[in-house]
Amino acid sequence: MNAPARIRLGDLLTQEGLLQPAQLTEALSIQKASGRKLGRIFVENGWVTEVQIAKTVARQLRVPYQDLSNLSVRADVARLLPEGQARRLRAMVLESGPEGARVAMADPTDIAGFDEIGRLLKRELQLVAVAETQLMQLIERSYTAGDDIAGLAKELTTEMAGVEDELGELLGLKSAGAEDAPVVRLLQSVFEEALRRRASDIHIEPQQQSLRIRFRVDGVLHVQMEADAKISNAVALRLKLMSGLDISERRLPQDGRFAVKLKNGTVDVRISTMPTQFGESVVMRLLAQNTGLLQLGGLHLPQRVMDALHRAIERPSGMLLVTGPTGSGKTTTLYAALNALNSSERKIITVEDPVEYRLPGLNQVQVHEKIELSFERVLRAALRQDPDVVLVGEMRDQVTAEVGLRAAMTGHLVLSTLHTNDALSTPMRLLDMGVPRYMVALSLHLVLAQRLVRTVCGHCAEEHEPDPRERAAFEAAGVALPEGLKLRRGRGCIHCSQTGYSGRTGVYEFLEMDGELIAALNHGDDAAFKRLGQRRMAGHQLRHDALRRVLIGVTTVEEALRVSVASEELPA
Repeated sequence: MNAPARIRLGDLLTQEGLLQPAQLTEALSIQKASGRKLGRIFVENGWVTEVQIAKTVARQLRVPYQDLSNLSVRADVARLLPEGQARRLRAMVLESGPEGARVAMADPTDIAGFDEIGRLLKRELQLVAVAETQLMQLIERSYTAGDDIAGLAKELTTEMAGVEDELGELLGLKSAGAEDAPVVRLLQSVFEEALRRRASDIHIEPQQQSLRIRFRVDGVLHVQMEADAKISNAVALRLKLMSGLDISERRLPQDGRFAVKLKNGTVDVRISTMPTQFGESVVMRLLAQNTGLLQLGGLHLPQRVMDALHRAIERPSGMLLVTGPTGSGKTTTLYAALNALNSSERKIITVEDPVEYRLPGLNQVQVHEKIELSFERVLRAALRQDPDVVLVGEMRDQVTAEVGLRAAMTGHLVLSTLHTNDALSTPMRLLDMGVPRYMVALSLHLVLAQRLVRTVCGHCAEEHEPDPRERAAFEAAGVALPEGLKLRRGRGCIHCSQTGYSGRTGVYEFLEMDGELIAALNHGDDAAFKRLGQRRMAGHQLRHDALRRVLIGVTTVEEALRVSVASEELPA
């Protein structure tokens, strides 16, 4: 197509009746004083929207308008126009074929930009008009830092060439402590890409022939890149320097913590190193400091679960346990509860390893086993500080559990976590740890078990008829599948890295101790306790909550089966 014609945007919007002459005059005055773009002034003052501008310009130029909010673009197509030029020209290649390239431009009247894109692509251009914010969001989604990370890894490999002995590597790293050192820039890019992809963990794993870097996104690991194995030691040493670990010790596991400043804010990093056959494996948990704490309402708890949780935290004493495997959101749930309890009238002390969230008004203590600052010792000291509420990061052993339960018996509200499969087995687990039976029966008020399921990507979700396996899953769990109801799943797009899922939400079950349960537990009748508990929880176990989330389109049957404790009871 021919190059676009230059048009006067203000006059065009006024002719279309979208802008008043007085508004145009005011905008021109602002533009003269500030030098800002006229279209941006219109939008920021609320006179017109970006979509209205784009559609109006498209009609004037006789080019199509395209909504980019739900569009996915293949990475190889997007990169036909380098990211730097895409951002500078506010343009992006949407499609490419023998007939030419379909190019979106926020300013289709930019003749110089259009010509530059034509020279870069060396093919016929088909222009479409788009809203600027939608375009910049699509650019952000479509260009990843993968190529940059791979390039920095190669640069580091070259720098490390010829450095064979440990001392040489160490000295090389120390001399490369400036911000422009390849190892520093490599790690910076890895952290930034992990944050962009909403990764919760970074796994750096030395293999025989390569160094593999994986991100855990929504609970599932994805390979980000593989680099030369030669850089493994340099990366591990740099991370150990950043976290204050012993850089001379490679034979024993080590744990530490550090903070890294990125473009989008500061991230707290928990680091764990472990010696493996081909070098030190490093796993890092990312905790963004600027992530706001969830309110209880933001957890999307079923109403009956929310009611039970409120009853538990409104008690002046007793114990609330949240159970589930690592990474199931236990700490997030407890901190949402603490957020609800936090007030000037209450003294709240937390005993954690490590302190994952920082909440103003709380007295938070970090356990430090190396100096014998154990859970038990800190908890005993905390109880002498006249607290109203105590959070114990985890019931790790008999002594900690006994101290916590005794505190719950003596007028304190105690919140903690325990690694068990479900709510019903939790009291039995405490007994197995050696805690006296009467203490469990009298102190434990609520056990909340939870898992996290991946949610269907809102950008590529589509409806489908339930297949026989999905119908059988509902039937086996006793959850009704309404006739004619269609389920949702994601087909995969650039927003969700082709997985069909984006984000996670919790599924829950709970056991609330009542008189009958307390009596059965206290009298040692474990069989009666189990029967009563199953009766109380019938139809409201983890698998039931997960399948009900499927019915409302939040997740899929596959996810419900993946996280369900009783998945062996459901069809394979």
